[in-house]
Amino acid sequence: MFGLSITGRTLRFSTLALLATLWTALPADSALAQTASRKPATPLKVFISVDMEGLAGVVTSGDVGGTNGDYQYFRKRAAEEANAAIAGALRAGATEVVVRDSHGAKQNILPTDRDRRARLLRGASTGPKNMMEGLDSSFAAVVFIGYHASAGTPNAILAHTSNGNVVDFAINGVSLPEGGYNALVAGLYNVPVVFVSGDRAAVDQLRGLLGRVDGVAVKQEIGTAILGMSPAEAQDAIRLGVERAVRARAQYRPYRLAPPYNMVLKVKRDGKTFDGAVSAAAGEYRYTNADLLKVLEAFNALK
Repeated sequence: MFGLSITGRTLRFSTLALLATLWTALPADSALAQTASRKPATPLKVFISVDMEGLAGVVTSGDVGGTNGDYQYFRKRAAEEANAAIAGALRAGATEVVVRDSHGAKQNILPTDRDRRARLLRGASTGPKNMMEGLDSSFAAVVFIGYHASAGTPNAILAHTSNGNVVDFAINGVSLPEGGYNALVAGLYNVPVVFVSGDRAAVDQLRGLLGRVDGVAVKQEIGTAILGMSPAEAQDAIRLGVERAVRARAQYRPYRLAPPYNMVLKVKRDGKTFDGAVSAAAGEYRYTNADLLKVLEAFNALK
């Protein structure tokens, strides 16, 4: 209770009545501001796919796998570049960030090395989305970190497509690097790829394919060697670039090709089978389907 004495009389008001009086005395815009501050933030989900060949400093296959070389060092750098992307996305207003470990067996980023504000999808999956496992239409933007160019790309670092057996993978006559068919998966859910980091060849290749996409080339090839940024410089550039790209996400368009999807897969060693696929020539498979994920399932079975 609240008591107020006037000329010997005591006027008593309930706490509730006093609060109601104070609320009605607030300016209208102040009351609205307090109401708005209690509203939950509009969801903004960002998906980050992390490969390793395009990380700052990586130059040989021993850097990204196996027991020799500097794999243990570079798996830490993978986590740091992922964390830089997470920080950039959160600065841009992301309310949820999912990181997909996308290299090899998908067990490169150690859970304790990942920024705790994001979730980590770790481990190989049997589904056709592979490096994009976990993505759906609830996401607003996709980010690629540590990506590389497709097999046969000149002036590129560790260029390949999925594995060492693939010579070329094309859909509807368009030759696709990993970033290309992963962007198609994002397009299925109407989600644009807004940022890519990797070597110069990878960034240029994806820009040529997707059109407008923000990005950072952390290194470039010089006679099979690399000239590139330090890890700290690369992480700063990724953080700023991802923040910029996620803020400008409305300016980017999802990547799509019109169905049906006609796949032509060229490999060094053939002999595998998939229902509906035909061997058009030695080392070449063809397959057509109106379902992109079914085409990627065929690709994964035949590559």
